[in-house]
Amino acid sequence: MKVTDVICHVLQSKVEQPFTSARGWLYTTRASCIVEVRTDEGITGWGECYGPAMVNKTIIETQYRARVIGRDPFDVEVVWEDLYNRIKDYGLTGMTIAALSGIDIALWDIIGRAVRKPVHKLIGGAHRTEVQAYATGLYFIDMDRLVEEAVEEAVEYAEQGFRAIKMKIGLGDPKLDLRRVKAVREAIGPDIKLAVDSNHCFTVPQAIRLGRAMEEHDILWFEEPISPEDHDGYVEVTRALDMAVAGGENDFTRWGFRDVIARKAMDIVQPDVCAAGGISECRKIAAMASAHGVECVPHAWGSAIGLAATVQFIAALPDMPPAFRPMPPMLEFEQTPNPLRDHLAREPIVQRNGIVRVPEAPGLGIEVDMAILEQYKVA
Repeated sequence: MKVTDVICHVLQSKVEQPFTSARGWLYTTRASCIVEVRTDEGITGWGECYGPAMVNKTIIETQYRARVIGRDPFDVEVVWEDLYNRIKDYGLTGMTIAALSGIDIALWDIIGRAVRKPVHKLIGGAHRTEVQAYATGLYFIDMDRLVEEAVEEAVEYAEQGFRAIKMKIGLGDPKLDLRRVKAVREAIGPDIKLAVDSNHCFTVPQAIRLGRAMEEHDILWFEEPISPEDHDGYVEVTRALDMAVAGGENDFTRWGFRDVIARKAMDIVQPDVCAAGGISECRKIAAMASAHGVECVPHAWGSAIGLAATVQFIAALPDMPPAFRPMPPMLEFEQTPNPLRDHLAREPIVQRNGIVRVPEAPGLGIEVDMAILEQYKVA
C-alpha cells in the first residue's frame, strides 16, 4: 500500500454564543484542519491538527505532503521520524508538530482500516471498553452573572450524568474566582469531581495563594496554573499544593515532556494527540509518565476526528494504581456547542450518563460525513 495524496480541509463553524477564558480570546468561531490521506488501495485515513487551521494546512502542503506521498502507511513511525527531522532546525515545537500530528493520526486510521481493527488494538489493546468523560465548560459568557451562570451550567452537567466537571478560572480577581469555585462546589455537592483550569494566567505566588484557598473545596486538579514555559515554576507550585497540578496541553513531543515528567513538575500531564505529535508520540509520552509515577490524562479540543483519536488512545492507557483502587484516565469532553464535533461523524461519539463507549469499528472507529465536511469547509 502506498499513500497517493494528502489533502487538508479547513472547516469552520460560527459560535452562536461567544465565550472566553482567562486568556481573553473571544471565541466567535470554531475551526479545524482535517487531514485526509488517500492510498492506492482505496483506503482513506483521517486526522486532525490542533491550533490555527490555515497555518496547519500551509505547513502540511509546503513541508510534509511531498514526503508522505509514496510512503507505506504501515511505516507510520518511520514517516514520523522523517517529517520531524525535516523540520528539526526550526520546528521542534508548536505548529509544525501539530501539523505532523494530523498526518500521524490519519496513518494510524489507515492501518486500522486495512487490518480491520480499531486503533487501540494496534497500540496495545483495550484496558477498558468505556471511558468516564468529564465535562469541560463554565467559560466566561455573561460578565454580569459569572457566578450564577457557572452554577447553572454545572448543575446541568450533573443532571446529564457527568461525574466530573472542569471549570474555568482566572478572572483577574482571585476573590471572585474563589467565590465562583465555592458556589459550583456547593451546587454540585461532594460526590462530583471538580477540576479548575486557569489557562496559564497566574504567576507562581498567585497560583500558590489561590490554590491553597481552593483546597478546602476538594479540587481534583489545578490545570495550567502558570505559563507552560516555566518548568521551574511548575515545580514550585506542585510542591506547595496538596491538590494535584496538571498541564502539558501546550507541550510537544517526548523531548518537550521529558524534563517535566522526570522532575515531576506536574502530577498530571495532558498531551493532546492532535498537537503533541499524534498517537505515535503520545504513546511515548504516556510511557515516560508511567515510569515516573505521573498520571496521563490527555487534553482534547476539536472535531469528531480528534475526539475519536483521543478515545482510542485512552482505551489503551493502563490505570494508575494508587493503593488498591485503580484510577482509569478520563476523557475530556468539551461542552461548548460545536457542530464539527457533534455532526462530522456519521455516528458521533456521545456520552451517556458521563460514559463514552470506545468505538470498535476499524481505525479511529468513525466515518466522516462528507456532506457535513463540505458544508463547513472554507479552504
